[in-house]
Amino acid sequence: MKAAVYYQNGGPEVLKYEDVPDPVCHPKGVVIRVEAVSIEGGDTLNRWHGPLLTKPHVVGYQAGGEIVEVGSEVTNLRVGQKVATSYNFGSHAALRSVPARSAWPVPKGFDVKLASTIPVTFGTAADCLFEFGRLKAGETVLVQAGASGVGVAAIQLAKRAGATVLATASSDERLERLKPLGLDHGINYRTDDVVKSVMKITNNRGVDLVVDPVGGATLQGSLLSLAYRGRVSMVGAAGREPMTVDVSPLMAGNRSLTGVFLGAEIGTERAHNMIQRLIEEAARGELKVVIDRTFPLSEAGAAHAYIESRNAVGRVLLIP
Repeated sequence: MKAAVYYQNGGPEVLKYEDVPDPVCHPKGVVIRVEAVSIEGGDTLNRWHGPLLTKPHVVGYQAGGEIVEVGSEVTNLRVGQKVATSYNFGSHAALRSVPARSAWPVPKGFDVKLASTIPVTFGTAADCLFEFGRLKAGETVLVQAGASGVGVAAIQLAKRAGATVLATASSDERLERLKPLGLDHGINYRTDDVVKSVMKITNNRGVDLVVDPVGGATLQGSLLSLAYRGRVSMVGAAGREPMTVDVSPLMAGNRSLTGVFLGAEIGTERAHNMIQRLIEEAARGELKVVIDRTFPLSEAGAAHAYIESRNAVGRVLLIP
């Protein structure tokens, strides 16, 4: 099969388009013919410095497609079924093998390309807001990197839950594109001081919850943006900066900082069912999947470079 692979960590230029052996179907797994790869922020981070679990390595968490082989111990999935999948690696390829627990059926009539983006992004956003963020109707949420995949999902889910939603992005144009999703107040972090803007918008109260997939210096701003008893759900290190922060503002305001990693619980009944529910809600039009751009799988390097330019709004797909 064809795949986007690399032999060493580095920038987008390390990705090569080559023939590699077809994946083997595990007795408790399935193999899918990939129709769309949803590139995650973690994919680019892994390309920079993650372990090479295969040689050459096929990176990537998420992909959607059609099941072409079912393991002997799998009873809930069938050949020909469309599924969205998430696993530690292997998405950037024409075929991928995943545990059956890491595949979610796509409702009939729903585009598998859209479904391919949902498990990690919407699942992560939901955990940041509800499972760990304890969001309640009437509260105020700040979504850092609002134009990211997790950001786009968090804005919609928070607004639907009755929250007032603030979000940051790198340009006014990107912020405008987020307003139809439920954004109430946008903050251009390149031209405005985020903390000062948050305090102005909230009449110096601060926000009840911050979803922060960026980390680094952004995380410090998230802590300083909190109201009394406010919470931060820290879910990533997209900024690629050292995680060095002063946590003393937490104690003074009885605030909290919680690390969130969907991968630690994605195999549980709770998380699996939550992701399936989100896919079904999107299929009914209750949630919007935003696709910024698609690239052929053969141009995976260009797609990664585009993501790292921070111009995208929503997800970038690779099409085998």
